[in-house]
Amino acid sequence: MKGGRSMGCVCGHEKESMDKYLAPLHQIMQKYPQEQRYLIPILQEAQEQYGYLPKDVLVEISKYLQVSLTKVYGVVTFYTQFHLQPRGRNVIKVCTGTACHVRGGAEVLKAIEEALGIKSGGTTPDLEFTLETVACIGACGLAPVIMVNNDTHGRMTPESVADVLNAYRNKEQTGVTSSKEAVITQ
Repeated sequence: MKGGRSMGCVCGHEKESMDKYLAPLHQIMQKYPQEQRYLIPILQEAQEQYGYLPKDVLVEISKYLQVSLTKVYGVVTFYTQFHLQPRGRNVIKVCTGTACHVRGGAEVLKAIEEALGIKSGGTTPDLEFTLETVACIGACGLAPVIMVNNDTHGRMTPESVADVLNAYRNKEQTGVTSSKEAVITQ
């Protein structure tokens, strides 16, 4: 390896050169002029590529745009759309708004935390699930509500949590999507 550092890949299973690891980022950056105003679109595409924004990616973006790493980090930490840690394949958002709270949202959150062995803001070690809370999903009539990726599940109970989680675990293993997963659970 010519002058390149060696690092583990994102999945942690094998070594690869830094150049190979950063090649997709370089392709993204080449689409944009080296101007600070392109920081956010480059960050968005980089996160889509890597699943989150690793430090090495931020450093490369900083160098390319000739912007301090501090400024890049400030933008990443200001906007909630950006993530500095790996996220799960399935992102669960639990509504904590008034309607959901009154109808048992806290118990649903607790059941999810117990089932996954993580707290809100955490990701399972296998990168299967990330758990987040949100102020409102906007489906108050179906409270309590959770979203898994882009699917909304309403009228949740602690008892229904296992079925919902299993549907997403099985989705990858079987490659089959049931019709229930594509619609709002009522």
